[in-house]
Amino acid sequence: MGACVMKVPLYVCVYVPEFPAQVLLRLRPELAKTAVAILSGEPPLEEVCSANALAFRLGVTLGMTHSELDNFTGLSLLKRAAGEERSARNALLEASGVFTPRIEIQPSVGSTFIMVLDMTGTTRIFGLPEKALGRIVQVFSALSFYVQIAASANLYAATCMAPAARTRPLLIPAGQEAEMLSTLPLGALNLTAQQSETLELWGLRRVGELAALPEIDLIARLGQQGKRLRQLARGEYSHLMVPEEPVFTLEELISFDAPVEILDSLLFVLGPMLDQLLARAQNHAFALASVTVKLGLDGGGEHERSVKPALPVLQREILLKLLQLDLQLHPPSAGVVSLHIHAEPGERSKVQLGLFAPQLPEPLRLDVTLARIAALVGEERVGRATLKDTHHPDRFTIGRFVVPQGTKKSEQARHSVALRRCRPPLRLSVQQKDRRLVAFFLHGKRFAVHETYGPWRKSGEWWSQQIWSHEEWDVLATTQTEDTLLCVITHDLLHHHWQLDALYD
Repeated sequence: MGACVMKVPLYVCVYVPEFPAQVLLRLRPELAKTAVAILSGEPPLEEVCSANALAFRLGVTLGMTHSELDNFTGLSLLKRAAGEERSARNALLEASGVFTPRIEIQPSVGSTFIMVLDMTGTTRIFGLPEKALGRIVQVFSALSFYVQIAASANLYAATCMAPAARTRPLLIPAGQEAEMLSTLPLGALNLTAQQSETLELWGLRRVGELAALPEIDLIARLGQQGKRLRQLARGEYSHLMVPEEPVFTLEELISFDAPVEILDSLLFVLGPMLDQLLARAQNHAFALASVTVKLGLDGGGEHERSVKPALPVLQREILLKLLQLDLQLHPPSAGVVSLHIHAEPGERSKVQLGLFAPQLPEPLRLDVTLARIAALVGEERVGRATLKDTHHPDRFTIGRFVVPQGTKKSEQARHSVALRRCRPPLRLSVQQKDRRLVAFFLHGKRFAVHETYGPWRKSGEWWSQQIWSHEEWDVLATTQTEDTLLCVITHDLLHHHWQLDALYD
């Protein structure tokens, strides 16, 4: 038996600074180069709970009141959105689930969001830790999140080092936790106010100074908390991980400060939201099978619309155009104060053509074309005809086009005949002998009947005003110039007239 190789634990801390600000800015790219401060609380007691880097450079600090912010020029103010933060939190968990199912959310410090990924044993999947950390940063950047990442064999060491990883991910080699943590300020250990005051009175400023104190003396003065703080400072404190169980849902939510009544403005916001959904779907190797938009209306009420392409897609412009055409055809009845978008994932479509097969039209372009036609003539007039379960002529409904899952080829070649309906049917003058069709007149020509098959009698709906009763023949007829006509002739028994109902091609 081979020797058992012990796996070195690897915990990756994902530190998202100024989470409330990042949440609101990721769906508002127009504010990317603007100083933005986020307010929380009820007016007039609103305070700054988060801000972006440009706002901090202007001098904005956390806890500033709304009146104090009036002194700044070029500063945009946004209200904190709990719904958008929940959606962004789910997006972060879903993106992390691509790397590992073991994810634990850590207590937030200030306006940050912190989670830890257990990446133990994933080297064969994602490569060396340095490469895996780079991929994690790329995934979150695609979701418009700026994250700071640190990795270590000790969970708390990674959590303490992550705020210092401002320019690149930090990887703490196993056994060097105490050395890497020694230069950090004591605030990196997330101390309580009483602990900070006590250690400051002792003249301690750095984590390394706390780690160098004798363990017994710390326990004598601080109790078991002293032992815990020393182990934290040395990167030795163990932790029992309790993973989250994220649910894969493709949703995004945004709220507006004022009602939006212009469709182009809604589409301007829908674009970045679709980008987020597409990036999240791609992380799981999915495409978007359908997109549902729920608009919160001014004064209450909701307006919900859905689009479902023929095939799952990953093209933003296709989905955005389908939503635009649908909302133009079904506009909301009032101004929009919130926008919720939900997508259903689907398998990516794969099309393999034969070497000599003709080029088929792209299903996605067909979707947009049908949506344009429906916007012009109405949805009830565009689609695929489906026959009803009745013998009544011309009884069919229009349904949406669907792409067949597969086609079955018959073992033997079969010849098919197309039946072309005449709408409306053409009135005929007929000649009969012994109740048999002999000839009929059409467009000034006399057609002599050579063969007939029928009659087939049809009747129904006697209980309504649409009562009908028909006799139907399949007829082969020719003219004197030997023009041949293969057609369907019907006799309306209620109105006593003959008509040409269809032609065989």
